[in-house]
Amino acid sequence: MTDVKSMTKAELAAYLGGMGEKPFRAKQLYEWLQVHRIRSYEEATNLPAALRKRLSEEAPLTVLAPLAVQRSRIDNTAKTLFALPDGEAIESVAMHYRFGLSVCVSSQAGCDRGCIFCASGIGGLSRNLTASEMLEQVYAVSAQEGEAVKRVVVMGSGEPFLNYENLHRFLTILTDKEGFGLGTRHVTVSTCGIVPRILDFARDFPQAGLAVSLHAPTQEKRERIMPRAAGDYGLKELIGAARTVTEQTGRKITFEYALIGGLNDGEEDARALAALLKGMLCVVNLIPVNPVTERRLREPNKTDVREFKKNLETSGINVTIRREMGRDIDGACGQLRHRNSRGERTC
Repeated sequence: MTDVKSMTKAELAAYLGGMGEKPFRAKQLYEWLQVHRIRSYEEATNLPAALRKRLSEEAPLTVLAPLAVQRSRIDNTAKTLFALPDGEAIESVAMHYRFGLSVCVSSQAGCDRGCIFCASGIGGLSRNLTASEMLEQVYAVSAQEGEAVKRVVVMGSGEPFLNYENLHRFLTILTDKEGFGLGTRHVTVSTCGIVPRILDFARDFPQAGLAVSLHAPTQEKRERIMPRAAGDYGLKELIGAARTVTEQTGRKITFEYALIGGLNDGEEDARALAALLKGMLCVVNLIPVNPVTERRLREPNKTDVREFKKNLETSGINVTIRREMGRDIDGACGQLRHRNSRGERTC
């Protein structure tokens, strides 16, 4: 089946042109899909009935069905479980800030990176998500929350840069002024460190935010915490790529650092991390590890977190501490899961 919701304007024009339709029909359909966000071709009232019928038969619309919504009693964060057309299911998170609604999007059903603090990879990787499935998360969450989306972070389940073609389409449509129209500076993509794609992303979306999951100041510790990512690309290569990106774009990189009690949260770790990042245009976002039942990692105490932050700042590194939202509904960093269409964990 053809997936028109994943098509750029040019691709849609070529597709409809192959049907014998005039160019203006592509513009009309693109607006219905990405601006009005129709869930049925019958809503596209200025398209001929014959075209709507043909599209319904040849290119059924990708529509994600919400299976369940959990809402935090602490901060109003909402985690939505969406059924995918093939029986897989993914989770997305709506976070309410002073600036407005931020949506955390998944890019894969599951994950194969095996990071020891993350629930998303426990069941392994099933498949990549299409651009339309990523767009649908944004559109459905916006409708569910009754708010315009002000920010999108690709930080849900999966490694976005291992699904780069679909990620590229998603971001192209999302930031198209004639499409969804979100400013590129209001998008951040997180990666565990796929070096070639980091460089591609900086070239393709230089104004977008880049967050790199670092989690350790040495190659040895990084291999213990995130074995697949560290095994594919060494720390020296990753940091070299990050420095190249900051020099090319002039934009700050965020290094995400999950603090795991007794593993990577000591004074020696802080000093090694400061030395690794010295002179780079960056900020370290500290994330006290969130509880995942199967992992049984120790969360650092607040004193250790403050001390780690202080040691970095003393060495001239910009530091923030992640405000964890939705923790009481397993919607915080590292807690999103891979599920099936019945809402069951795949682990």
